[in-house]
Amino acid sequence: MQNTGAGSRTEAIKKNLRDVTNIVMVISGKGGVGKSTIASNLAIALAGNGQKIGLLDIDIHGPNLPKMLGVEKERMQSTNENRIEPVRISDNLKLVSMAFLLPEENQAVIWRGPLKMKVIQQFLSDIQWGKLDWLIVDSPPGTGDEPLSMAQLVPASSAIIVTTPQEISILDVKKSIDFARKLNLRLLGIVENMSGFRCPHCGKEIPLFKEGGGKKLAQDMEIPFLGVIPIDPEIVKAADKGLLYVKIFPDSPATKALKEIANKISKKK
Repeated sequence: MQNTGAGSRTEAIKKNLRDVTNIVMVISGKGGVGKSTIASNLAIALAGNGQKIGLLDIDIHGPNLPKMLGVEKERMQSTNENRIEPVRISDNLKLVSMAFLLPEENQAVIWRGPLKMKVIQQFLSDIQWGKLDWLIVDSPPGTGDEPLSMAQLVPASSAIIVTTPQEISILDVKKSIDFARKLNLRLLGIVENMSGFRCPHCGKEIPLFKEGGGKKLAQDMEIPFLGVIPIDPEIVKAADKGLLYVKIFPDSPATKALKEIANKISKKK
């Protein structure tokens, strides 16, 4: 019976995602590296290029993307076919998150692994994603239930790994690389976030969290290096206000770096 259920589940997901060209998980070895910021802004950059993008927030315990994208008050709607419509951010970008299902934004989700896997399964099989060029999956940090469930439910997934330059972050990223390889995820590359800060007064580049750690790791582990995102306080302010950073600051160094990474990813279809 369990094998039949698993097969039925796999078929339902496969059928529902048949019009999704690429699925990529954005993962990190530890928290606080800006993974959700990278995932959301890459999604916005790709959507701005005319591609159809779905953004799936599988951080069950701390779903922040609705707040970061200014849609925390929205709710997903049911269709006539008993399917669920994602929340639209723009014509080319739609979002699904556990936050849309909580009656109160401060409510804790106190679930063990099987329940988390079930809701991720429902996100993949019951959401009406439609035709997408990319489904970008923002997972919680580490190699726990959520990224593991996603990798098992959608075996054709790819992965982007986000790190900051300091050694403690690099150490955890090595575990994420090992996780991705053991689960046969296609590694699209590493993004080094929070790499350098330009002083607004003197213009000098300040390596607050060191520099080059992600690039060196990519070389050592023979993984593509996608690029460097400099520190910009406006990214934090935009996220707190639910504003789309790459649209508001199109000429900033961080936006240019994000768009360049989005272009590199687009070529990896």
